[in-house]
Amino acid sequence: MGTQALHESYDVALLDLDGVVYLGSKAIPSAPPALKRAKDAGMRLAYVTNNASRTPGAVADLLRSMDVPAEAADVVTSPQAAARLLAERLPPGASVLVLGSMALRMAVRERGLRPVTSALERPQAVVQGYAPGIDYSALAEGGLAVHAGALFVGTNADSTLPGPHGIQPGNGSLLRVIAHATGVEPLIAGKPELPLHRESTIRTGARNPLVVGDRLDTDIEAACRAGADSLLVLTGVSGPGELLLAPPSRRPTYLALTLDALTEPYPEVISRDDGYSCGGWTARWTGDAITLDSAAGAAGGAPIDGLRALCAAAWSRAETSAAAVATALDSLKL
Repeated sequence: MGTQALHESYDVALLDLDGVVYLGSKAIPSAPPALKRAKDAGMRLAYVTNNASRTPGAVADLLRSMDVPAEAADVVTSPQAAARLLAERLPPGASVLVLGSMALRMAVRERGLRPVTSALERPQAVVQGYAPGIDYSALAEGGLAVHAGALFVGTNADSTLPGPHGIQPGNGSLLRVIAHATGVEPLIAGKPELPLHRESTIRTGARNPLVVGDRLDTDIEAACRAGADSLLVLTGVSGPGELLLAPPSRRPTYLALTLDALTEPYPEVISRDDGYSCGGWTARWTGDAITLDSAAGAAGGAPIDGLRALCAAAWSRAETSAAAVATALDSLKL
């Protein structure tokens, strides 16, 4: 890509939220101004989330409270993707047992389907998304309906989610209750499965989107499955160590510390006979390990450029071990 800014090459940024735009209840400091610059430069912004508990309007309100430019139409959720998945498989007006939030019920209704609450109504499908109020009786109703032959759909399969007191069970864990009881595996709409990416491109009309995320196992894997380019930012879950050892199905096209990369020139990683160079750093295999050198000295080059070069070297071999990259990675002090 040379030194062209990413906003010049992609028409829409499909942005994950937690770990990219905010952490918990607070905006990542660099995110609001970076997103404003990208929008002012002509890049459209869409906020794509596996979260099934909030409506697009509520998400947009939250983002604006953090000084992030957003309208309800800019938000794409896993309930919307799940509702489209259902509508494509069911006749108009079909009954759907909804296990989850009002946001999920609204998404189902917007697709011309009829939300119900009991297996006695013989629903043609069951759709489940995370909501704090889901209890045993609701899961039991879902199990009865799936046993009777209802299509089983999950908004997302995230096994955990962050809570005020630490990591707690997510929708993926709750889905296992019905799946274990019935022996039926749900169709999944959210990342890394393709329905949410498809929903995002349909709603935005994106011709050449850039997927932006902080997790290799959801955001980046979803982009790889869809054949879309992606940017990993190091403000959330996945870090340099995991990145260097990532399989091809989870490798981002671009790598940055923050969302500032959307409007900054992106440096090219150059392949040379003796290694891979970026921003004055050169990474090369020496025996069974990678060495990393900077023409400007270890303190002179931007560490993120060193990591870009290091990734290129690590990914140039079919297998790379943690030991092979340990010394080089430690030298970057990221």
